[in-house]
Amino acid sequence: MAAILDAFLSEELDALRQKHLFRNLRVLEGQQLPEACFDGHSVINLSSNNYLGLNTHRRLVDAAKQATEIFGVGSGAVRTIAGTMQIHMELEEAIARFKHVEASVVFQSGFTANAGTVSSILGKGDLIISDELNHASIIDGCRLSRAEIRVFPHKDLNRLEEILKETAHFVGKKLLITDGVFSMDGDIAPLPALVELGERYGAILMVDDAHSSGVLGKDGRGTVDHFNLHGRVDIQVGTLSKAIGSLGGYVCGSRKLIDFLYHRARPFLFSTSHPPAVAASCLAAFQVLREEPEWIERLWQNTRFFRAGLDRLGFNTGQSETPITPIIVGKGDLAMQFSDELFGNGIFAQGIGFPTVPEARSRVRTIVTATHTQEQLQRALDVMGQVGRKLEII
Repeated sequence: MAAILDAFLSEELDALRQKHLFRNLRVLEGQQLPEACFDGHSVINLSSNNYLGLNTHRRLVDAAKQATEIFGVGSGAVRTIAGTMQIHMELEEAIARFKHVEASVVFQSGFTANAGTVSSILGKGDLIISDELNHASIIDGCRLSRAEIRVFPHKDLNRLEEILKETAHFVGKKLLITDGVFSMDGDIAPLPALVELGERYGAILMVDDAHSSGVLGKDGRGTVDHFNLHGRVDIQVGTLSKAIGSLGGYVCGSRKLIDFLYHRARPFLFSTSHPPAVAASCLAAFQVLREEPEWIERLWQNTRFFRAGLDRLGFNTGQSETPITPIIVGKGDLAMQFSDELFGNGIFAQGIGFPTVPEARSRVRTIVTATHTQEQLQRALDVMGQVGRKLEII
């Protein structure tokens, strides 16, 4: 290894260790379940994005097995050469119907869906107006676009309108972009107001619904459906990796938008398409969302039960409105200590600090799922109360 690289890496890793922020990866043994085995320990799992427990749903597993037997394990090429299989087209058509839009395109991940879309639609001479707490994939897409970037304080509609007024005569394209549900705080974007402002000032509106796909709206259609704003949001991004239980991301909107992304979105152009098993499992998941609404109902029952318990204990859960519920402790090293002590007592809730969140907003982030039992959630609450009092967090 080059000496300059070795010195840089040693310095950075030592700094993380001194701040008690260095983390070893937790290794899952077996299935991603509400109670699972990580690092040889059986723990109640409050760190998974598997909102509905669909990753082990029999219909998804059977669909993946059947597709593998029929089509093989891989697609063999990028979509624009020889890697577009009929099952990929069926999935994109199913997503478009589900979201009530003209068309959709599937990407290899939600990250590439955001980064690839923003960087292909915007360029030099354009303007992006972004919520300060938007996901890293949006931030990276904005940077890659080389457009001018203006950031407004989180959900601050007054400051947003000031920026829109200041840029009212901007010559290039203007993109107003937001998460639908914010991944660290679990709060919901004020989408009706954003739609009105976007329309008033001539901005393209893009919403990343990664954490509301399968969670909000009828059958989990996301924030656009939740607020009944169909036809008024230009670009919707969703994920296939969280509530859908499989892997990937998607973008949906007009037919022209999708045709353009087929030709210009670099992750789509230069990455091999999904294995048939993944596409098949996603198709099965959308069928489950339509035909088994009880999974979303259970998710919200568990969310209300768990958050009420955290509030009774006196934890600071911020502005959460969804199954993402942070426990904000204010210092990075304390968040990591809290997380480690919870793990040692049978609860896996990941500590999160700077640079993912500001140091003063360091937290343990919890996510409940539809497949948790209330007995498991009550056990988790009991342990959290004990550890929280021990560390003087409550």
